[in-house]
Amino acid sequence: MESPPSSFSTFRSYLRALAQTPSRFAHRAPSVSSSYEELSWVKSRSGSNMHKSLRWYDLIGLGIGGMVGAGVFVTTGRASRLYAGPAILISYAIAGLCALLSAFCYTEFAVHMPVAGGAFSYLRITFGEFAAFLTGANLIMEYVMSNAAVARGFTSYLSAAIGIPTAKWRFTAAALPKGFNEIDLLAVAVVLTVTLIICYSTRESSILNMILTTLHVLFIIFVVLMGFWKGDWNNFTRPMNPNSPSGFFPYGPSGVFNGAAMVYFSYIGYDAVSTMAEEVKYPIKDIPIGVTGSVVIVTILYCLMAASMSMLLPYDMIDVEAPFAAAFSGRWEWVSKVIGVGASFGISTSLLVAMLGQARYMCVIGRSSVVPAWFARVHSKTSTPLNASAFLGTCFFLCTEYIFLFIRELLPMREGSLGSMCIFIDFK
Repeated sequence: MESPPSSFSTFRSYLRALAQTPSRFAHRAPSVSSSYEELSWVKSRSGSNMHKSLRWYDLIGLGIGGMVGAGVFVTTGRASRLYAGPAILISYAIAGLCALLSAFCYTEFAVHMPVAGGAFSYLRITFGEFAAFLTGANLIMEYVMSNAAVARGFTSYLSAAIGIPTAKWRFTAAALPKGFNEIDLLAVAVVLTVTLIICYSTRESSILNMILTTLHVLFIIFVVLMGFWKGDWNNFTRPMNPNSPSGFFPYGPSGVFNGAAMVYFSYIGYDAVSTMAEEVKYPIKDIPIGVTGSVVIVTILYCLMAASMSMLLPYDMIDVEAPFAAAFSGRWEWVSKVIGVGASFGISTSLLVAMLGQARYMCVIGRSSVVPAWFARVHSKTSTPLNASAFLGTCFFLCTEYIFLFIRELLPMREGSLGSMCIFIDFK
């Protein structure tokens, strides 16, 4: 089956397509493609094929890197203090089970149809092109805006870890409006570096992610061990204030489930792994192990972190802004700096995985002719969606400076604290 001519091939073609919008919309909106079409002529619009270089351990690394960002250092304390108490580890287990069930759905689709489109392609073959378009547009906007804000958070965490004020990394551009004239050089450098890496090679991107994720997990294990070593088992059942509800379930079952709903945000990121399905060497074997394995490992890490935090302090003494850093402050300040370094690695890995995923979303959206086919091109030498990666990397570069500052004007926060990035990291 031959692919239809692109509406973006020439300016005249675009004007003609624009005049035919009502009829074309009525025809395409409910149209449903098949998995065979997605794997054959739709995929061929990219020209070259993406190189199948990933194995199950690469997917596990990408899944962990995408999920375990800096948000867990914030949401754990907030959910424990306000909702679940020491039973926050049960909340994480429940949220992990829900994430695992969702991961099974992604796994089934990815094995059946190993293409780079992720949720966009799955919706296109089930609910039609209009539903897929809405989802794809939402995903691209989410990735660009949230990751731009997360990149700014990298500077705050690293500055707190090494003791250099955040302002030292930024300079003020006098020509720009006040409040929108702070240029974050470190965030820009991180975004450009990650963009170059994902444009160069998926395999090298996976190796870098594996290194950064391993370092981040080691920091998490260090925090867990410190909590179990310095903590008190009595804090699981005894609050500091005698008037506070006591016991392991101070707020009952409802508090546990409310806490699970809140910490579920910390699991967001495994869906990006499904966008790598087209580059997996043995999809039937590697994708189920990679996606579900990463969710299981992250659930175990989160439960251990929650237990560690509950041992460090009674739940009614936990700082909702920066629970782990506050728990060690005053006694072991150097541990707080270690936490800042670990959070910086977490931001780096989540940014890398997200940028890999969003480029593949844009590539497959280009294959469907919803956006110009230029975005669908896969470079013959790098075997990566070079055009989509470079374009979205440029969008990140711009949004890193202006989206964050715009939202900060609407939602004033204490920039530089661990809690200041909570809304952005959770949104991601």
